[in-house]
Amino acid sequence: MAAAGGGGEGSSRINNRVVVVGGGVAGALLAKNMQFHADVVLIDPKEYFEITWAQLRSMVEPSFAERSVINHTDYLTNGRIIASSAVNVTEAKVLTANGHSVAYDYLVIATGHADSTPRNRKDRLEQFQQDSQKIKSSRSVLIIGGGPTGVELAGEIAVDYPEKKVTLVHKGSRLLEFIGQKASKKAMDWLTSKNVKVLLGQSIDLDSISEADGVYTTSAGEKITADCHFVCVAKRLGSSWLQESVLGDSLDQKGRLLVDENLRVRGHKNIFAIGDITDVPEIKQGFLAQKHAVVVVKNLMRLIKGAGDNKLVTYKPSSAMAIVSLGRKEAVAQLPFMTAIGCLPGMIKSRICLWARPG
Repeated sequence: MAAAGGGGEGSSRINNRVVVVGGGVAGALLAKNMQFHADVVLIDPKEYFEITWAQLRSMVEPSFAERSVINHTDYLTNGRIIASSAVNVTEAKVLTANGHSVAYDYLVIATGHADSTPRNRKDRLEQFQQDSQKIKSSRSVLIIGGGPTGVELAGEIAVDYPEKKVTLVHKGSRLLEFIGQKASKKAMDWLTSKNVKVLLGQSIDLDSISEADGVYTTSAGEKITADCHFVCVAKRLGSSWLQESVLGDSLDQKGRLLVDENLRVRGHKNIFAIGDITDVPEIKQGFLAQKHAVVVVKNLMRLIKGAGDNKLVTYKPSSAMAIVSLGRKEAVAQLPFMTAIGCLPGMIKSRICLWARPG
């Protein structure tokens, strides 16, 4: 799959071949903004960009995905798209699973977290339809995992289907452990006020679960009856393909790429990393990943024009800020100066969601 124009294998231009690996919220924005300033190649196993924080709403309201799942070709009109996974990187090329060897002058790694979503937009939209139907036809729903995904899905179901029995099981001592206790408690109180049953300090063996009998047993021996379940545990970082590459020594123990203040991978002047895959000390949020992209666009533009390192833009890590949606209109927000819950944080999250659209 390829859009017209752009560069890659066989490109004759010098010093402006930009290869972006990963078409999520950060990679897609960067590729879009660079497409008329460089020969851009986007490598992504999917043929579409997806606003990740709209996924849970789309599971309850599938028509929402029509706006949040966007083909790469809709916004990347002057770049090349390779619908494949990257499997290796050298000092000069990126190798893909479908046999491409793509030369670069500048490389941007934006592979975020590993996910197993469908390859094309049609199948992804169908997946949302199936999830919605599963929720709609069930009287009781079990959610495994109390991070942002699990909490947001529980909120979406509880608001749209208040008659359904929703149970959330989380192995941690509190929900949303990536943010402060005050925000965590507000989310817990909100869910319980919507009659969501939350079981903390318990887990469910993911290798043995089945919807066949509709009964699930927690690590504490508690039996849960549910017509369907959704697994919302944290996904692994999308960096395993880098371990045996020239960037293997640039990974920390958690699999994150070590970057400097300009978001360049340490030890590599022409390779950048953005989004969740970086070791930037801040809460991993989609809107922050897009801030990474904006900084790297500026730096790529300057480097292509011949600017020195002293002219590069510095990225300043964000303070402890996070917003987690709670149903259609509300959210809990941890801000630098306060923690809030209600419709105002929900409006802020919605505005961020609209801003995220690259097309």
